[in-house]
Amino acid sequence: MTAEQLPATSREVRLAAYPEGEVTLDHFALAESPLEEPGEGQVVVRNDWMTLGSVARDQMNPDTKLPIPVFQPDVAMWGRTIGTVVRSNSPQLAVGDLVEHFAGWRDYAVGSAQEFFRRERSLLPGPEYFLSQGPTAWHGMVGTAEVREGDVVFVSGATNGVGALAGQIAKARGAKRVIGSTGSPEKIDFLVKELGFDAAFDYHDGPVAEQLAELAPDGVDVVFDNVGGEQFEAAVQVASLGARFALCGALAGQHGSGDGGSPRLALMSAITKGLTLRGFATLHTPDQIEDWNSQFSVWLREGRIVFPHTVVEGGVPQLPEAFVSLLGRKYSGTVLVRMS
Repeated sequence: MTAEQLPATSREVRLAAYPEGEVTLDHFALAESPLEEPGEGQVVVRNDWMTLGSVARDQMNPDTKLPIPVFQPDVAMWGRTIGTVVRSNSPQLAVGDLVEHFAGWRDYAVGSAQEFFRRERSLLPGPEYFLSQGPTAWHGMVGTAEVREGDVVFVSGATNGVGALAGQIAKARGAKRVIGSTGSPEKIDFLVKELGFDAAFDYHDGPVAEQLAELAPDGVDVVFDNVGGEQFEAAVQVASLGARFALCGALAGQHGSGDGGSPRLALMSAITKGLTLRGFATLHTPDQIEDWNSQFSVWLREGRIVFPHTVVEGGVPQLPEAFVSLLGRKYSGTVLVRMS
């Protein structure tokens, strides 16, 4: 494959300052850095697609409690990305190889070949499919909550990239009924008509416990919680005996000063119902990611699952605005920025 000509510089987004409240465009800075030929054992990758997730908001907090590195002011940010090798000075990767890595928020990534993970283009319908949040949904729904045939499942925050796949995974694994929560009537239609959820409700429409109990009169066996707050409390109230909770996030209190990240646990209900509550981190091993991609490929071919995602055009300059829109819950599914 003929190597493409490289520009002299690569655009990148840097953190301008740590936000103390709402994230705005002023917290980002667009800059350029020199782009050089790779050194010994290095490659240059043209970033083709990048995924945006709300976890980056936590990385903008120097006091985050999550076990992840924090962004530094005046330094390029990073994120999960897939791209094409355009220069190689390593026997491990060749020009034209598709690779996944974490040096996003920039046009080109340069680094040791060991920092990039080769992906098989033919496995999935497009390179962007490798950026699904399926590894998190799979790990939480299958490895943590142990969803099985006949379960009644509740997914809170079901229209984000993780929740949208978690519900579909439950259906593919034989769940009897899958219920999702969301924040608008349009997103209810999205969950039921496009993703195959059995039912969904808008948490703005009344007490969550009442809405959930109406849709799951016999209780819920599995809870995949992205939200925390009232929705977690309601799920405990409606849970069946022996229900399993996979605690993925706390969006109700993750950003801003809300207390949604500190819901009250009805302890006697948890004890008498024999509930299992298990939190899990979103850091995955290469083997876990490969396992998901293989299963994802099979289910896509069989028509048992779809990849809900929103594509944002505009490349690196558009990343800050897209991220602010993500935090404002303006998108559904996985948010992907076309980088090249």
